[in-house]
Amino acid sequence: MLSGADLAALQVTLRLALITTLILLLLGTPLAWWLARSRAWFRPVVEAVVALPLVLPPTVLGFYLLILLGPEGALGGLVTALGGRPLAFTFSGLVIGSVLYSLPFVVQPLQTAFSTLDRRLLEASATLRAPPFDRFVSVVVPLSRSGFITAAVLGFAHTVGEFGVVLMIGGNIPGETQVLSIAIYDHVEALEYTSAHWLAGGLLLLSFLLLLTVYLVNRRWSVAHP
Repeated sequence: MLSGADLAALQVTLRLALITTLILLLLGTPLAWWLARSRAWFRPVVEAVVALPLVLPPTVLGFYLLILLGPEGALGGLVTALGGRPLAFTFSGLVIGSVLYSLPFVVQPLQTAFSTLDRRLLEASATLRAPPFDRFVSVVVPLSRSGFITAAVLGFAHTVGEFGVVLMIGGNIPGETQVLSIAIYDHVEALEYTSAHWLAGGLLLLSFLLLLTVYLVNRRWSVAHP
């Protein structure tokens, strides 16, 4: 029941979600660690900036990203000056927009996991002269496993379901920037409800399974670590 264009949109969506989630885990982990540990006076400002996509309309964020990534924008103009193509209406632009839009869905679960860690464990490992990075990998990461799983699942699921931001900065180019949410919109506009049902139902099932995974992992973790 899926056309070639639908399968291409599925491929773009999954590739976008996977790349975005990996980037967010790499960037969000040190940021969440700093937010959980820092007492700097400007920490609330950073927290507000990170959480901004939760309340900001996607079209607003997409509009300013379109300006930023366009040929006359700061970032898009720099890329053009260096011989590249503008980032707007490209897959790379989608990745940038998705990373910014899904940032709180990765940072906040990690920050919560880091904040609940027993500091005495870190102090004990420090007395054994373990380097900071070794302490983080050997102590923090295993104890924050549920936080990492939650962050990865929510970041992936949120990216899969994006519409407003990706439409503003990526347009609707089949095989390059057309994602499943936009493909569903196109089917509905064309009154192709059967195809829309297949895509929408698949996303509904995927979202349910991802959320179920988060709740089951957190429940098992809370039972194992009361």
